[in-house]
Amino acid sequence: MRLNLTTKSADETIELGKKLGSMLKGGEIIAMQGTLAAGKTTITKGIAQALGIKDTITSPTFCLISEYEGKIPLYHMDVYRLDGGEDFINLGVEDMIYGKGVSIIEWSEKVMSELPKKTIILRIEPVENTTERKITIENWPHGEIK
Repeated sequence: MRLNLTTKSADETIELGKKLGSMLKGGEIIAMQGTLAAGKTTITKGIAQALGIKDTITSPTFCLISEYEGKIPLYHMDVYRLDGGEDFINLGVEDMIYGKGVSIIEWSEKVMSELPKKTIILRIEPVENTTERKITIENWPHGEIK
């Protein structure tokens, strides 16, 4: 299923993340795509809240992977600094992306060749000179978002 959504503020983007997170069952891989400051970490904050994670969510740009415990484990990855799929696999991510947790991968364009076909693709596009975001979700397996 493909969804086209719009948020008008960071708070609305977090709320959308909460809605998405409340529908996750574990085992999902979410490939985030978007420019710098598009809102990838912002939507991840909402997903984490829905999963009952109390920790502060920040971009894992420098540590590459942050793990959080909630109702379902969350593996938040940022592959911006990697050269490609081989570097990604060498991080030892297979247990995470094929496990029972939720894996969110920022800058996933670099590693799509290593991700399964069932991967949920979430693209965020900022609307110039506004706080609005156009969000497209492909391969969403959980039905309409209300």
